[in-house]
Amino acid sequence: MMYSKIPLAHTLVTLCKAYGINQVVISPGSRNAPLILAFSADPFFECFSIVDERSAAFFALGLSQSSQIPPVLVCTSGSALLNYYPAVAEGFYSHIPLIVLSADRPPYKIDIGDGQTIRQSGVFENHIGYQVALSQDLTHASEAIRWESGAVPQSSQALETLQKNRQRQNESAIAEALITATRLRLPVHLNAPFEEPLYGMQDSPPVNPTPMESAPPGFGSPDWQPLKSVWEASGRKMILIGALAPGHMESDVLELLGQDPSILVFTETTSNVHHPQFFPSIDSILAPVESSAEADLHFQRLRPEVLLTLGGMIVSKKIKQFLRRYAPKAHWHIGPHNAPDTFYALKGHIKMPADDFLRSFLSKVSPGSFPYKGPWLEMKQVVEEGRRNYLEEIAFSDFKAFDQILSQIPQGMQIHLANSSTVRYSQLFRMGPEHAVYCNRGTSGIEGSTSTAVGASLASEKPTLLITGDLSFFYDINGFWNNYVRPDFRVIVINNGGGGIFRILPGTKDGTDFETFFETVQDRSIPSLCAAFGLEYLGAENTEELTAALQKFYEPSGSPKLLEVKTPRKLNDTVLLGYFDFLSCRLPNIL
Repeated sequence: MMYSKIPLAHTLVTLCKAYGINQVVISPGSRNAPLILAFSADPFFECFSIVDERSAAFFALGLSQSSQIPPVLVCTSGSALLNYYPAVAEGFYSHIPLIVLSADRPPYKIDIGDGQTIRQSGVFENHIGYQVALSQDLTHASEAIRWESGAVPQSSQALETLQKNRQRQNESAIAEALITATRLRLPVHLNAPFEEPLYGMQDSPPVNPTPMESAPPGFGSPDWQPLKSVWEASGRKMILIGALAPGHMESDVLELLGQDPSILVFTETTSNVHHPQFFPSIDSILAPVESSAEADLHFQRLRPEVLLTLGGMIVSKKIKQFLRRYAPKAHWHIGPHNAPDTFYALKGHIKMPADDFLRSFLSKVSPGSFPYKGPWLEMKQVVEEGRRNYLEEIAFSDFKAFDQILSQIPQGMQIHLANSSTVRYSQLFRMGPEHAVYCNRGTSGIEGSTSTAVGASLASEKPTLLITGDLSFFYDINGFWNNYVRPDFRVIVINNGGGGIFRILPGTKDGTDFETFFETVQDRSIPSLCAAFGLEYLGAENTEELTAALQKFYEPSGSPKLLEVKTPRKLNDTVLLGYFDFLSCRLPNIL
């Protein structure tokens, strides 16, 4: 096997291998040639070539999301690195680790007028778990010795000593970065300066780096006595579950929660948590209460005395508004990472995996008897019946299309939801335990949904379905600009001709300014893009066509498939808001 002649490049590759990091997403360049050659020369690494750095970073995010092993991102110097930022921020807030290796010119070539140079060190300052500017090698390039002012001693022996010190410091910094990524589940950034020549390889390693030992993460013994006291003194206890990886919560824990009448559990679609006694489709329950003449009375009855939150970001805007206005007396967040004070009532953070904590905690507290959950279970039944009745009355629209699409997904698929309207519509319908659901909710941006789903599909044995809106689809069309889209990959584009969510949000819906700068009306041709990227195209514009298309859509094929579902741009918001009004008219007296 061949090795890079540059000690720093070899050290980075060797330590990644030592920590079991084997997937590398590479964007082309020259300054990163030492890393490209070293990674691709070792059969331990699975290397992917993605030209567009923004797409490459989200592709790597998908790999990390599915495999739970942080991948490496490799880019050249200059603005290439900045294109990683959206995915780095998403990984930071979602606790999905990425290892960013950016090649750079040496420090003495920054800000002197060389091409493809920017100030790369620290560019992710506010959204990174660990970052380091690695030290320049002095032994492989005479130019480094010539230009590194004040750092190079006169004698060869002193130069060797200095290089050994730099090597030791680099090894320590690289190890700390890799441990941060693997243990703390955060993105990290290592900026590596390389001097020319960049392409040299040799048949023996230039150095022999040593990995640093690391202890497994420990959570200690949390002080849950304050929570126990509040919990046992409270009649109304609410648990709100945000984004979690599939399989995070075991059935025995869910059963304990489901049996307690004093516990009301709200779940989001991205929680991947299901139980017949829990409450999905949060907005379908809260929206009709909002419009009720006795809304304040109902919300006071729903208001929890103590709130536990589990998992990541919450999609439902209505539950945020409710819990901020009708704040619990105390809020604890359970989870190994950060604890956002989303409802301005946070009292504590117990840094344990939620499943482990609840199993232990529930065995230490007395079950409740207050009938908090009962009336809302009846409300849940009214909502489900009301949704069925409403769907029979309405015209073809986003709402009706999502019902058809979500009810006909084959079992065992991995589902990726784009942001904006897509994830919010999906929250209004049942998605069962037969599906694993993901969405980039860390920053909730529309960029990168396709690239993430394509990357995730390669780290999963399951076929992948991406459901996306038209703007999200066009925004990340380069997600298909690679050779890794599996034949069983499926995409459904809900094409309502623009940013439909802006018709749902409060504000004026009239005028060319709204259509141009908010809704951003578009009429791009999706079939032509499918032809360009090798996707088999299907289309539907009504219920009958969608039913027929879905029958063909999931059939095995030699290429990925895309289904475009066109819906009426100016009707969708009316249908959605009408749904909540329809439910409010059926609000039972049980509350």
